[in-house]
Amino acid sequence: MTKTSAYRKKLIEVALPLEAINKAAAREKSIRHGHPSTLHLWWARRPLAAARAVIFAQMVDDPSAHPDLFPTEKKQEKERKRLFKIIEELVRWENTNNEEVLQAARDEIWQSWRHACAANADHPRAKELFDRHTLPAFHDPFAGGGALPLEAQRLGLESYASDLNPVAVLINKAMIEIPPRFAGKPPVNPMVAEQGGLFEREWKGAQGLAEDVRYYGQWMRDEAEKRIGHLYPTVEVTAEMAEERPDLRPYVGEKLTVIAWLWARTVKSPNPAFANVDVPLASTFMLSTKPGKEAYVEPLIENGSYRFTVKTGKPVNAVAAKNGTKLSRGANFKCLISEAPILGDYIKAEGRAGRIGARLMAIVAEGVRGRVYLEPTAEHEAAAHATSPEWRPDSPLPDDPRNFWTVQYGFTRLGDLFTDRQLVALTTFSKLVGDVRERIQRDAVSSGLIRDGRGLEQDGLGATAYAEAVSLYLAFALDRTVDRGSTVCSWDNSPKMEALRNTFGRQAIPMVWDFAEGNPFSGSSGNWLNNVEWSSKAVELLPGTSGGHAIQLDATCQSISTGKVVSTDPPYYDNIGYADLSDFFYVWLRRTLRAVFPGLFATITVPKAEELVASPYRHGSKDHAEQFFLRGMTHAMHRIAQQSHPAYPVTIYYAFKQSESDGSDGTTNTGWDTFLAAVIEAGFAISGTWPMRTELANRMIGSGANALASSIVLVCRSRQIDARTATRREFVAALKAELPDALRHLQAGNIAPVDLAQAAIGPGMAVYTRYARVLDAEGQPLTVRSALALINQVLDEALAEQEGDFDADSRWALAWFEQLGFDEGEFGLAEQLSKAKNTAVSGLVEAGIAVGAKGKVRLLKPGELPPNWDPVTDERLTVWEMVHQLVRVLEAYGEGAAATLVAKLGSQAETARELCYRLYTICERKRRTQEAISYNGLVQSWPEIQRLAQEIPVAEIATRPGELF
Repeated sequence: MTKTSAYRKKLIEVALPLEAINKAAAREKSIRHGHPSTLHLWWARRPLAAARAVIFAQMVDDPSAHPDLFPTEKKQEKERKRLFKIIEELVRWENTNNEEVLQAARDEIWQSWRHACAANADHPRAKELFDRHTLPAFHDPFAGGGALPLEAQRLGLESYASDLNPVAVLINKAMIEIPPRFAGKPPVNPMVAEQGGLFEREWKGAQGLAEDVRYYGQWMRDEAEKRIGHLYPTVEVTAEMAEERPDLRPYVGEKLTVIAWLWARTVKSPNPAFANVDVPLASTFMLSTKPGKEAYVEPLIENGSYRFTVKTGKPVNAVAAKNGTKLSRGANFKCLISEAPILGDYIKAEGRAGRIGARLMAIVAEGVRGRVYLEPTAEHEAAAHATSPEWRPDSPLPDDPRNFWTVQYGFTRLGDLFTDRQLVALTTFSKLVGDVRERIQRDAVSSGLIRDGRGLEQDGLGATAYAEAVSLYLAFALDRTVDRGSTVCSWDNSPKMEALRNTFGRQAIPMVWDFAEGNPFSGSSGNWLNNVEWSSKAVELLPGTSGGHAIQLDATCQSISTGKVVSTDPPYYDNIGYADLSDFFYVWLRRTLRAVFPGLFATITVPKAEELVASPYRHGSKDHAEQFFLRGMTHAMHRIAQQSHPAYPVTIYYAFKQSESDGSDGTTNTGWDTFLAAVIEAGFAISGTWPMRTELANRMIGSGANALASSIVLVCRSRQIDARTATRREFVAALKAELPDALRHLQAGNIAPVDLAQAAIGPGMAVYTRYARVLDAEGQPLTVRSALALINQVLDEALAEQEGDFDADSRWALAWFEQLGFDEGEFGLAEQLSKAKNTAVSGLVEAGIAVGAKGKVRLLKPGELPPNWDPVTDERLTVWEMVHQLVRVLEAYGEGAAATLVAKLGSQAETARELCYRLYTICERKRRTQEAISYNGLVQSWPEIQRLAQEIPVAEIATRPGELF
């Protein structure tokens, strides 16, 4: 930030309603239908709720930036709460396309923008940068799955998305570039013309596009069935089959549609006596674990070989059915016939020699009220091998054993991950995307769109471009089919599912031993029409507002960020190899859409050399990979720091991994330090760090001592060009002067205690990065890691200083709790501590927070506190008892009961909330999980408790008896 730019502090640099954002992000994980993530798979997408809230908060002024309008802290806090209410509504999934809520947010963005323009009227580039009639555009240089550009567009900004990865670029084109071009247009398919009423209805946003995706997707399905339907035979249930299976009697004589064929990979038995037998590598024989409807495979060994039968009901040997032929984790099996162990090295050798086969283990068919599991038949096994594909993807898989497990077993090329029948189906649908494009273009001309011959790449708006747009979404439906149509798909036998798993259940391609081959013409998971419907529902809810642009560019040399608002989600060191994983989809997209996007699909596979991921296999060693990542990331960040709009901070997401943490508070770790160093080296000063979660806080605390955010949002501004050097002493003094105030702001925003340590890094790093350098006593630069350690230390001191607000009894209880929790301790130690805190053990017992007997003393647990407690009549009221009575009542009776106590406590209740932060910090350090959950839960519930307390009439507060609880 140069001296010539005047900027106002933004809301995100001071406070956020973090819990509301995180709750919405956590809930969003369960939203499927219509969510943009269902349009096309991408790894580690940011939640829309978080993206929307972050962009809003980085563009809206904090009330402290307007002392003329909000002269006192009280007035500033009131205004912040009003802005928080807007965010709380904005992040709700139900309000994703709620124009009233969105417009309220847009109005705030515009108001702050007009203030910025007025303040920078004399800026040398005012005409270019501060036009009060035009909002700055938005840019994400690592656009990936497109959540950030999409939400910027939803908030009314012209949105630019760039990425090196062509699959990511295509996803962003589908979400932000194409819908605005055809927003409000009716469908072009002939059925709409035939049903005139449909044509007359109002088609909002991308609804017309979505309707055409459905129609032409159905046409493709019908055409595909004509061409390859014979490869997917039905299965007839005979009277003979029903003799041993009473559950099949209702289906005798019927031909059932097959949902999936379940295959087990095979190798030759290592036992020389059975060396000619292909034995199964089955990780389980269970087909369904639904209570009362269990089904399983039972192998029958006969004449030195075996065959598979299917049984219903609970298996006699439940362990054997569950484990299949697997002996232990990894590639460790046993020979079905001889029980000789089949070790991983043997399987790898067989695989590299091309001797891993597959055998049909069971058939899953559609029943009246669920799945019907049947034995394999020779006819169905033959049908799977009755065809050969005209094309197979021949791209090599990377020799990266961490993420691509199949290579060591001989599956070294993309085509090896599919059966011949799967490849025939996928190539058929791929060809049909081209065929349907011509059909759509003809129908579009008939419906009135101009025949201008200009496609999407030529910014066309006529029939050609429209046909290409619909075909792009159908190509995405094909990619959904690819994801559910490989031999990496397994069968989920859990009671609620009984369905195909997709290839990417994780951010890797694992080795799957028994795989499920789906039927694209069935009515169940993985079928073509289902995938078309997922795509069309996602398209239907795309905003289609403002302009959108998606471009393939390397972030280290892009210039799109110039004068734009930037929020970005860059690659996280070595977490995910996006380019390698993307090839799985790229080869099919290239085959299907190369005629539409020749530039985007110019390369055989996704570009990898420039990808900013620290992949040791690609760079020769871990050290070389780290150097490459740091160098590239620093260049990319430097471009953003130089180019981004001076009125706004930049927000950068960093994925925080528990495995990275080596600090007791989860804030000091190698990846985090490295990333911060790159950001600072690029010329940024950090003004905020916000933990974003997609898991509920209590669930995270319960999973381990270090409850880390799923990502941290860094808030950055370009460092002043005249920043000075400071000593370590000056840095610590500045921390001690500024961090307590920042801590109070965070607490006033009701930040969850679990998030406090990570959020406090922001104001701490703001001090560290305002200097050009901080030098230690030896004159050496203070490292980022050392700075983080000092920030954490000063944070602890600031929390400890808040103890001065507590009464003497509570200060004793806090010190005792830190040492012993709720355990017993010696009376002498308790008495000694009580003198230091200016109280006495007898007084603590009288206060009702401790109990002493037989020379021992301990604190009372919340459940042991008196249920008839009334703070109004308590003659020795302590903050400690307030907290633990609130915990007791909240956990036993809920927020309404806790609100009654808060109403009785009045202004004293706020001190109780402060104590929760201190208690949580102690519990986290001491690994007291259950207590940590209680204190965090009370703070998280505080806004609702307060709201309910304010609704209680004053006249009723004193009359409500404590015995209610």
